[in-house]
Amino acid sequence: MATRKPAPPAYVCTECGWTTAKWVGRCGECQQWGTVQEQAAPTGILRRITALAPTTERAARPITQITTEDAPRRTSGVGEFDRVLGGGIVPGAAILLSGEPGVGKSTLLLEVAAQAARAGRRVLYASAEESPAQVRLRAERTGALHDELYLASETDLATILGHIDEVQPQLVIVDSVQTVSSSLIDGAAGQPSQVREVASALIRVAKDRGLPIIIVGHVTKDGQVAGPRVLEHLVDVVCHFEGDRETSLRFIRALKNRFGPTDEVGCFEMTGAGISEVPDPSGLFLSQGATAEGTCVAISLEGRRALPVEVQALTVPSSAPNPRRIVHGVDSSRVAMVLAILERRADVKTSNLDVYVSTVGGVRFTEPAADLAIAIAVAGSVKRTSVPRTVAAVGELSLAGEIRPVTQAAQRRSEAARLGYEQVVDDRSKTLVGALRDIKARDRSPREQRDIPPF
Repeated sequence: MATRKPAPPAYVCTECGWTTAKWVGRCGECQQWGTVQEQAAPTGILRRITALAPTTERAARPITQITTEDAPRRTSGVGEFDRVLGGGIVPGAAILLSGEPGVGKSTLLLEVAAQAARAGRRVLYASAEESPAQVRLRAERTGALHDELYLASETDLATILGHIDEVQPQLVIVDSVQTVSSSLIDGAAGQPSQVREVASALIRVAKDRGLPIIIVGHVTKDGQVAGPRVLEHLVDVVCHFEGDRETSLRFIRALKNRFGPTDEVGCFEMTGAGISEVPDPSGLFLSQGATAEGTCVAISLEGRRALPVEVQALTVPSSAPNPRRIVHGVDSSRVAMVLAILERRADVKTSNLDVYVSTVGGVRFTEPAADLAIAIAVAGSVKRTSVPRTVAAVGELSLAGEIRPVTQAAQRRSEAARLGYEQVVDDRSKTLVGALRDIKARDRSPREQRDIPPF
């Protein structure tokens, strides 16, 4: 008697891929609640795309016979974007760009599309969120009009694939994956099964034809890419576009990159005429006024870039039982720790003062290397002492008041010297008290330095 084959699993976890034959509220693998969804039936789109590729190109070969000459990088025309990608766009690469609504993802990609079109490459921009007229208006404002830039406003996956066959582009941009749906899958656009099917079909087209595809992805309230996590595993590059809406500065970071490093950061500025690159953002995070008390310049590391960031502190007497601790651009927990170290190790009293700490330019400086600059800025505000403009500080503070070395210290000192900083206070001062004394004694003779107290 023939045995009956078991039915395939009907439910899958959208976070880790765990499968089960029946629905459960909690995943048995990653223990997440509400992530088990019904698995959609295969559509056949992927089978049709796979059948187009010759089997000879898929034959297994020794790795020594495989060259990279067939996949040269092509510049996108936007230098800061190329920096994050590792030098340019690799043919056949699937790139996922995420970011909060309104941060400028569509503006950036429209500029990338225009630059590629000006370089003689045909580009297909599939906008599923805006009408062609809306995209045309933005293109006119940013100067992104070109005959080699093709625009389609479609939300159906099969129609977009048809446009790719008809236009034969060399770069495809899909904005966004959460708004595109397949008619062969049940459910509305944006559901895990739809996102998985749309992304899989687009990535298969990219790999089979050597066609780079940039996919825009929405993010959740906590800044993570929306939809199933399998989307991040399928693509080759995951980039995140971030920035404060109150400022014009924008950063793009690579969270995953199969073709290059993930420690590069691209810097842009949003203007009325679109988005522009900022190749050297060294002066964006410094105040332009005269030297004031309660300020100190630190050297931040953004990817491989060392940038000067000015930390400002203001302390005022408080009659409240719990003085205020207001921070912006720095880690509030590290500021609280620095205040405790100042009071216990350096005799700088802040328990009866309202303390306000902020960075200039809206940049976020949350790494431990900001500890020493925060301490010097607060001490300068309390003691009414200003730090010279030619002094920068880099260091992590321990609870014992010692200054610990930070990563890429040599690069930070080199960048500080290039920008004209004559003194860099770091772990060579050993302790916080020693750092405060070194700053105050920088213009004194060696004999006078021995009797100089800290701030």
